[in-house]
Amino acid sequence: MKNQRSNLLVSVVVTLLTAFPATADDDALTKEQILAHPEVAGAIAAIDAYVEGVQRYEKVPGISVGIVHDQDLIWQRGYGYSNLATKRPADADTLYSICSISKLFTAISIMQLRDAGQLNLRDPVGDHLDWFNIEQAHDGSGPATIESLLTHSSGLPRESDFPYWNGPDFPFPTRAQVIDRLSVQQTLYPAQHYFQYSNLALTLAGEIVRERSGQDYSEYVNQKILEPLGLADTRTYYPEDLRGEQMAIGYTGMHRSGTRDPVAPFFTRGITAAAGFTSSINDLAKFASWQFRLLEHGDDDVLSANTLREMHRVHWVDPDWETTWGIGFHVSQVDDVTMVSHGGGCPGYITQFALVPKYKIGAIVLTNAGDGPAGRLARDILKTIRPALKAAATPEEDEMPDFSRYEGNYESRPWGGELAVRQWGDQLVVINLPNDDLDEAMIRLEHDGDNTFTRLTDNDDRREPWVFEVGRDGKAERIFRHSIYLTRIE
Repeated sequence: MKNQRSNLLVSVVVTLLTAFPATADDDALTKEQILAHPEVAGAIAAIDAYVEGVQRYEKVPGISVGIVHDQDLIWQRGYGYSNLATKRPADADTLYSICSISKLFTAISIMQLRDAGQLNLRDPVGDHLDWFNIEQAHDGSGPATIESLLTHSSGLPRESDFPYWNGPDFPFPTRAQVIDRLSVQQTLYPAQHYFQYSNLALTLAGEIVRERSGQDYSEYVNQKILEPLGLADTRTYYPEDLRGEQMAIGYTGMHRSGTRDPVAPFFTRGITAAAGFTSSINDLAKFASWQFRLLEHGDDDVLSANTLREMHRVHWVDPDWETTWGIGFHVSQVDDVTMVSHGGGCPGYITQFALVPKYKIGAIVLTNAGDGPAGRLARDILKTIRPALKAAATPEEDEMPDFSRYEGNYESRPWGGELAVRQWGDQLVVINLPNDDLDEAMIRLEHDGDNTFTRLTDNDDRREPWVFEVGRDGKAERIFRHSIYLTRIE
């Protein structure tokens, strides 16, 4: 069944290749109208069941998810707990370390200063930091430039030379220690030769913000970005006083024993510009909507629209022709549609922020586990919701049947896993759990009458019947398929 995909998503690749024009009618759609459309409702039901399955089967302590469409956070939900000890639920207000998503705010800061005439992207780093004295280990290399810092092509090492990713104390260096240690480090590659993801590079970008603005880095970001955008729950630090309450407790990746341990608070100090921020689904949704609004309506007090477009374009292509980066943003293609994104991974937290600017769609996934599947979930969400949102631009004229009595999760003991059955339009969609690909996990059932459905292939070929047995309360209790019963578990 895993290989039988829902025909509702067979068109994902095709629809991702086509435009999603913004018409007057489309612009007039309200959040409520979008959510009420059978295709959107079905897609979200499938996403919801899938993420819940991932959270439970992979034993992720907590997951918070948000889907953004233009100026609305059209759907959000929390799964599991932000604090396992107190069973505090994860939700859209829960704070997580967003770690390297912090780099987007640093990149925006640099571009603000560029637009103000304080620097040029092609400037050598040493023109702005007179203490930038790392040893260039490669003869004939050009200088590391500001642009190369933001595209991870500077040739610099990945980290300042301290073991700050090791617990339990996570000894992040101070600013003074980063500067002092730089003199005994050396470059890994010639500048502008290879992609090498580098927290050190974005740390130095933050130092350039400090130098050119004359302000402390955190003060600058708060004044020039966070406050103007109304991101009141986004901070440049780990709010220890909120830990276990609004701030989710981070947990280790899964041990071979199948357990996780809580991770101690950490303070990024000298590398805050690369990894120090904390935020929530609600705040990052505002950050996404601001970008869609800026691109459509033009300049505002924070950034020029053309500057954001510049950041979203590819500025670096690695010699492997697979790794591409914009200014701060990871720029990639999903089914030939451009996605701009950034992930984050700090002790106890894995997060993802992903946008498809052309269609004004965003997916945000925040987890409090050192092996949280945030990137995978965000990609699955975007692929699933995109064609549904396109369909929502056309009103549904047919009245949909009510299949709610069949919805639920079913299993067949002693076999593992379960089937999540949800309504999608005038059909049922069945999601095989556990699974690591939502598209591959789904199959589709067509109603034949009474309590009988037939499974359809990708080509609409009819296969075996699925018969639901309904109890006295009107809800399905079992499914009979291939001479096997599956019993409702919830």
